[in-house]
Amino acid sequence: MIRRLVLDVLKPHNPNVVELSLALSELNGIEGVNVIIYEIDQQVENAKVIIAGNSIDFDIVKKKLEEMGATIHSVDEVAAGRRIVEEVRTPQDRSARI
Repeated sequence: MIRRLVLDVLKPHNPNVVELSLALSELNGIEGVNVIIYEIDQQVENAKVIIAGNSIDFDIVKKKLEEMGATIHSVDEVAAGRRIVEEVRTPQDRSARI
């Protein structure tokens, strides 16, 4: 079962982020949704969509986004299983930034 999804989404200006967030939050298995706009163009907005819940159905999320005119650019994180495992920083993370 999926517990968290982090998606990079391209969406039209309408629906707005409030409408998009509420529509996703009403899907079965979803307990919370964050939508962060990080780029705005004349026609579209790029958004980071973070979805958390007990049993997220990726296909239903994708379908709802498409119904609202949005497209998933990439799946940036998936947390699955009985609990969410948080990311841990390691020495390799620091050396990759040099």
